[in-house]
Amino acid sequence: MGTGAHGVLGQGSLSEATIVAYEARRLTIVATGGYDEFVAGFEAAVPVLEQARFQALVDSGGGWDDVLAAADENAPHGFMRFWQADVTAMMSPLGVPWRCTEYLMGNQTIAARMYRHDPAVMLYAPLRVTIHTRPDGAGCVGIDRPGAQLGSFGDPRIASVGLELDRKVAQLLEAIGVPAPSELTADDRPA
Repeated sequence: MGTGAHGVLGQGSLSEATIVAYEARRLTIVATGGYDEFVAGFEAAVPVLEQARFQALVDSGGGWDDVLAAADENAPHGFMRFWQADVTAMMSPLGVPWRCTEYLMGNQTIAARMYRHDPAVMLYAPLRVTIHTRPDGAGCVGIDRPGAQLGSFGDPRIASVGLELDRKVAQLLEAIGVPAPSELTADDRPA
């Protein structure tokens, strides 16, 4: 799709693009248990976002402190599930043995700390996670390291939240019995 003098933005307007290259750091962590056990542990630790509750707070004129308190109550490990998809069911006609569930997990109060500096951070908030199997049936979690994604904005305020999210993901994994890779916790990791 072209842009320019007669491009999609209208006659006489020119588009501008900023391209940022960064090194993504995809992590695949194998759990000791099977897929079903991993999904159950994850879903218990990352409850569904209570959207109606948050909307009621907004509608009633609740302030940001009320939202913070509700998020703390709804996210015992710092994250809530905003969305999920049973990829296994969707892809079953392929006849492959894989099982997979995809999630968007996050916390709007953490995202707000970045959003106030650049709304484009919403490309990476909430975080995208898969729980899937490998050929031997072991359950795995896949996630791109938040610190690498958010460090790409070149803003130290956003990058510091990205590194905090790395640690929160590590804590979540530990809470569900999955050893977190040092990539999420090392002090010398690149942003």
